[in-house]
Amino acid sequence: MNVQEKLQALLKQLNSVILGKPQQVQDCVACLLCGGHLLIEDVPGVGKTTLAHALSRTFGLQFSRVQFTADLMPSDLSGVSVYERGKEVFVFHPGPVFAQVLLADEINRASPKTQSALLEAMEERQVTVENETRPLPNPFFVIATQNPHDQLGTYALPESQLDRFLMRISLGYPDRAAERRLLQGNGQGSDQRDLANTLPALLSASELLHLQLQVQQIHAAEPLLNYVQDLIAATRSSRWFLQGLSPRAGIAVVRAAKANALLAGRNYVAPDDVQAILPQTVAHRLQPLGDAGRGAVEQVRAMLEATPLP
Repeated sequence: MNVQEKLQALLKQLNSVILGKPQQVQDCVACLLCGGHLLIEDVPGVGKTTLAHALSRTFGLQFSRVQFTADLMPSDLSGVSVYERGKEVFVFHPGPVFAQVLLADEINRASPKTQSALLEAMEERQVTVENETRPLPNPFFVIATQNPHDQLGTYALPESQLDRFLMRISLGYPDRAAERRLLQGNGQGSDQRDLANTLPALLSASELLHLQLQVQQIHAAEPLLNYVQDLIAATRSSRWFLQGLSPRAGIAVVRAAKANALLAGRNYVAPDDVQAILPQTVAHRLQPLGDAGRGAVEQVRAMLEATPLP
């Protein structure tokens, strides 16, 4: 089975669990293929956690889940050293962050102090506990789910942490046909979750690392990079947003576009790839001007339409 056949089989398997959301599923796969972290924001009950389970099973990765709550402490994530009397030494007991896939469920229900404990892990792929730095597994992905900010008991993620997520997606409500298939289950919402937990692994960790190398080798021509820079410059023009994109965000756009090109079976990035991934990759990093009357995603799309192609 060649690369494209594997990728199509992977997408097909995920779409058998997350019904009626092929674009969101492709965005998730693209995010993981380029080594990014994923934020899934939506109301409860639309399949955010199920999607995270399905992704980790399909990619064949070691999985760890943490339910974020108001009383969760940073050490509950990173681990703690415990004194063992028999050995007369302190022994480090790693926390759930030492996994290839960490599902941070309802991340914005934890306090800002606990949220910030993930910053080093997401950016440096390591954690420092008691003045000792410990590397995390490779690959390492954070898949976080988040409830809308207007719900009770939630804390808005700080800009520094939002910037660590390569993509933010929203699943939305299913269409009528997909919802009918869900309603034909047992009515308790467990069918899709059970299915996600029994999916076969279609990739191994080593195969995923090889695919990530292939993503890096996708060609981005000079005119394409000019287009990306034009878009970045547009965000900094004070016409659309309060502040523009950082260089880190620009690198994320190129990486995500390369992953999208690989999924499309091409060895080069086209403007369509940039346009397809741009709202998911940059909207959570931007704040529209107050008089725009649009949300960040809609503002990014309007900016796209107003920026000429190379």
